[in-house]
Amino acid sequence: MTILLRTRRTYLGLALVAFVLSVPVGAQQDHAMHHSDYAEQATSGIASLSRQEHDDLIAGAGMGMARPAELHQYPGPKHVLELVGELALDEQQTAAVEAIHAAMLQRARELGEEIVEKERHLDLRFSRRHIDEAALRSTTAEIAVLYGELRFAHLRAHLETREVLSPEQIEKYDDLRGY
Repeated sequence: MTILLRTRRTYLGLALVAFVLSVPVGAQQDHAMHHSDYAEQATSGIASLSRQEHDDLIAGAGMGMARPAELHQYPGPKHVLELVGELALDEQQTAAVEAIHAAMLQRARELGEEIVEKERHLDLRFSRRHIDEAALRSTTAEIAVLYGELRFAHLRAHLETREVLSPEQIEKYDDLRGY
């Protein structure tokens, strides 16, 4: 029994030494694992937006907002215009889709600029430590409405584009886009 007790103590001692020696390494790994994805944004113009999000909003980019339309046979005007030849659009269809795209892009850019401005305002309030729950509720609600309007603008353009195309063109569009 004495040998068994000594063996257990030896293993316990070795386990304790191994644990103690591993803590600094583990602590370093934890630091690396907890490094925020936001770290690069801390010094950007608006902390609540990445550079890419900012640029996409200003440009009126789709940012995946119309995905449900795109994946359910409601083609997007931008991509239809990229595929005019393959889809065999006539002049009237091309003009209609160009008008839909131009209107959507104008509205998306306007809304994108408004969103960027509201995000800048929110960021400024946080950076100056001048925000309370009421201001937070109000500002985030305003931003949410703007994002809703932006998504509506993109989805609406898909609805309108579908009306311009024939069923065969829609099928061809889906094939060309890999759906």
